[in-house]
Amino acid sequence: MLSPLRASRWSAPQSRMNVSFEFFPPSTEEMDQTLWESIKRLEPLSPRFVSVTYGAGGSTRERTHATVKRLLGETSLVPAAHLTCVAATREEIDKIVANYHAIGVRHIVALRGDAAGGAGTRYAPHPDGYENAAALVAGIKMRFPDIEISVSAYPEKHPDSATVEADIDTLKAKVDAGATRAMTQFFFENDLYFRYLERVRKRGIDIPIVPGLIPVQNFKTMTAFAARAGASVPSWLAERFDGLENDAATRKLIAAAVAAEQVVDLVDRGVTDFHFYTMNRADLVYAICHLLGLRPIVKQAA
Repeated sequence: MLSPLRASRWSAPQSRMNVSFEFFPPSTEEMDQTLWESIKRLEPLSPRFVSVTYGAGGSTRERTHATVKRLLGETSLVPAAHLTCVAATREEIDKIVANYHAIGVRHIVALRGDAAGGAGTRYAPHPDGYENAAALVAGIKMRFPDIEISVSAYPEKHPDSATVEADIDTLKAKVDAGATRAMTQFFFENDLYFRYLERVRKRGIDIPIVPGLIPVQNFKTMTAFAARAGASVPSWLAERFDGLENDAATRKLIAAAVAAEQVVDLVDRGVTDFHFYTMNRADLVYAICHLLGLRPIVKQAA
C-alpha cells in the first residue's frame, strides 16, 4: 500500500516540476464543450506539452487533427499529436506527419496502436504500413529530424508482450530509432514504476521515463480501462471506493486523496516529471498540480 500523505516532508517549487496533460478528441458537442472547458482551466498552469490521442477510425483521426489545429490557433499550449500504425500505409502516415509539420507541430507521440478489430483480437500490421512503433519512430525521424518523439512504456508490460524483458526490448528499439521520452501506462503502486525504472536503466535506456497518472474520475470506468491496458488495480484501491457507487461527492474526495498520496510519494522519491491522463476532466488534475506547487502564471499588462 502507498505511504500516507506527508506534505510536511517536502516542498515543490514550481521551477522543479514538469507536467503534461493528455486529452482525447470529443465525439459529441457536449464532450467538445467539456474538453475545451478543461483545456482552458489547465492552460494557465503552463504544462510542458499537451497530447491528443488518435484512434483507428477515420472520423476519430480527423477529430484529433482538428483538436491539434485548434490548440495551435487558440491557445498558448504546445500540442503533441498521437500517431499510430493501425490500418494505414506508410504513405498515408508520412502525409499526416508532413501536414502536422507544416502547421507547426514539432512533437509526435508515436505508438503502435491497438488492434483494429478491438479488444481481444490480434494486432496485425498493415501490409504496406509501419510494422511497429520503432519503425514509425525511425520513419518520422528520417523525414523530419526536428520533430521530438515520445513513446509509451509499460511498468507491468504491454498486454501483447510475452515478458517484461521482451517489453523492455521493444522500448530499447524505439529509443534506438530516435525516441527521446517515454510516458508510462498508468499505475497505482509506485513500487511497480521504480522496479521498472531500475530494469530499464540496467538495459542502458537513459531517456526520461515519465510516470503516467490517472486520477480516478469514475472507478468502474477506470477498472474496465485498466483491464484492457494490462494495468493492475490493487485491492486496497477497490476497498477505498467500495460502497460509493451512488455517492459522487465522497468518491471525488477519495479520488483526490488517493492521487495526493501517490504524487507525494513519487516526489519524496525524486520524481519531478508527471504525465496526466485527464480523461478530459480538469478538476482533479488541477488540484494535484496545485499540490505540486504549480500555480497559474498571470501575464503582466503591457
